[in-house]
Amino acid sequence: MLVGILIGTGIGIALGTVSGLIPGIHANTMAGLLLSLQAVLLLFLDPIALAAAMFAALVTHTFLDIIPSTFLGIPDADTALAVLPAHALCLEGKGEEAVRISALGSAFGVVLSLPIAAFCFLVLPTAQPLIDWGIGLLILAVAGFLIVISESPAWAAAVFGVSGLLGLFTFRFSYLAWHTVGDSAVLMPLLAGLFGISVLLTASRGAMPPQQFRGLDTADLEVGKGSVLGAVAGAMVGWMPGLSNATANALLTTLVGYDSRPREYILATGAANTVNAFLGLAALYALSRTRNGVMVALSAGDLPPMTLLLLAGVLAGVCAYLLTILLASSATRLGSINITALNYSVIGFVVLLALLLSGPFGGLVLLLATAVGLVPQLVNVRRVYCMGAIMLPVMLYSFGIAVP
Repeated sequence: MLVGILIGTGIGIALGTVSGLIPGIHANTMAGLLLSLQAVLLLFLDPIALAAAMFAALVTHTFLDIIPSTFLGIPDADTALAVLPAHALCLEGKGEEAVRISALGSAFGVVLSLPIAAFCFLVLPTAQPLIDWGIGLLILAVAGFLIVISESPAWAAAVFGVSGLLGLFTFRFSYLAWHTVGDSAVLMPLLAGLFGISVLLTASRGAMPPQQFRGLDTADLEVGKGSVLGAVAGAMVGWMPGLSNATANALLTTLVGYDSRPREYILATGAANTVNAFLGLAALYALSRTRNGVMVALSAGDLPPMTLLLLAGVLAGVCAYLLTILLASSATRLGSINITALNYSVIGFVVLLALLLSGPFGGLVLLLATAVGLVPQLVNVRRVYCMGAIMLPVMLYSFGIAVP
């Protein structure tokens, strides 16, 4: 049994590394691949190893996905807002520091997720009806607070509303997209337009500054505070239905400003993304509810004891942390690269990827999202209000207004 866990974890780490480093590919895709091949894989692996591979891939992905966000400025569903301060640090020559901070947050997330998952598993199921009822109100309160504290509440509300309508349009007609990587295919062009291409089009020009690592510029208090806040946010969205890492990133902006305290925000989102993975597993076992594609794939077979999958997740977290640090150290090779050429190359890659993964509809969503994503800078409000694309559909869904 232990050998199976180790083999499955190794496979999951490899798959999670691939999905984390390639924009547009998620651990959900890897879980779907394993599920589609399970008839063949079960000839060589036991079911526990297969389940361990799926969960280890998810945990590994939460560590590695910060790398393309930092060095290329390409977000995915888990790094939509974190890409802004991380890429900004990269343009200051501190990309490795940004990646190391995120990895540290994810590592703390692994540690904190175990007691949080145990508490939620044992205590919260009896209160689940009340929790389900309050999700929409929570998101409404967070969105309202963000708008009120904006430099220009009217423009903030407008950006939130327009991006929310774009999100509703995207999810309502998502069946028009090519679902090459599963049902989440439309998220890639939506978030890449709002937080990726729109940023790269207005980014600085010239040469990439030399990437040098001189240690983490974070106080112990910031590390502790950011880790705890991120863990709480990740636990909330991991346990509650309909929420995602992108929602956790938006929640964290009410407590940690990504523009005023970028390092603490990167650390907090790293912790949130990893805790979300573990809490999704706890919700599967406690409530028989699936929070992401990996949990859907796990529920399709016989579930092994949760403790075994938690062990696989912890082992994957340790290996993923070391792997992230190793890959981050290669940032020194980026020095003196022409930023303009790099930005346009990344934009071309994202456009091609959106068309390949979700077809012409994905291209349309990418174009509309890029247009909306350019507005915050023009009217001098923070880009966080573009998270209406995720928050408004989730809010309506929680109020019983279905978003097909």
